[in-house]
Amino acid sequence: MSAVISARNLSKRYNGTIAVNGISFDIPAGRIVGLIGPNGSGKTTTLKAALGLIPYEGELKVLGRDPRTERDALMQDVCFIADVAVLPRWLKVKDALDFVEGVHPRFDRKRAESYLAKTKLQPNQRVKQMSKGMIVQLHLALVMAIDARLLVLDEPTLGLDILYRKQFYQNLLEDYFDEQKTIVVTTHQVEEIEHILTDLMFIREGRIVLSASMDEVGERFHEVMVAADRTEAARALGPIDERQVFGKAVMLFDGQPRQKLAEFGEVRNPGVADLFVATMKGTYA
Repeated sequence: MSAVISARNLSKRYNGTIAVNGISFDIPAGRIVGLIGPNGSGKTTTLKAALGLIPYEGELKVLGRDPRTERDALMQDVCFIADVAVLPRWLKVKDALDFVEGVHPRFDRKRAESYLAKTKLQPNQRVKQMSKGMIVQLHLALVMAIDARLLVLDEPTLGLDILYRKQFYQNLLEDYFDEQKTIVVTTHQVEEIEHILTDLMFIREGRIVLSASMDEVGERFHEVMVAADRTEAARALGPIDERQVFGKAVMLFDGQPRQKLAEFGEVRNPGVADLFVATMKGTYA
């Protein structure tokens, strides 16, 4: 299966500062990929390159097209949600539907209206009268009514309360995602998207430091709450991270057999957030 996004030696500099440093990766169809990294790590720059919003060096194909030269055609198959504050405050709900219907050939107005009917949004309601959660609902109604093959979400729930965040991702799974579509999402709320991801990509200082499916992550990484008398023996196996919890050492291992680690204490699969913190400490790359 050809990749939805394929990058080879992708690089980007801003005034001599490296934002993305020669990264290569492939994202196949039918995946939900979390592109996770701290502020300034290069994740948004990577997304902007894939959307044809900035020039870059290296090779990049999105749905088989070059974002630099075929952006107009590419955007017929791509949807993008960034910070929802970009919607004009004077815009009415019905005006937003009119606009997208007029510019996007794959927009299904009836589908958008069906989704909006489940919310408190009204056709004549303006953006300035909406909460941020309601604006996200409007965005989502517009996006889910477009038969796009790739959905790019850059911090889509930033600033929302937990109820709206959970509903947002639930709606994505129930009403949008299928095996023909691909979603790439960046977020700081790693714990909240962990259950929907099929793949992880960690980016730090412009480099991809981890790229794996969630199944691979489950097989590779194990966390052990080490018994006090086994601490030194466990350290000899080379944990990639160690922290203290209630006076006990909790060690994170990459590639060690679960059965072997069970000799040192209770073994569990780490959460994405714990794996992310360990990776960003610089002890693992």
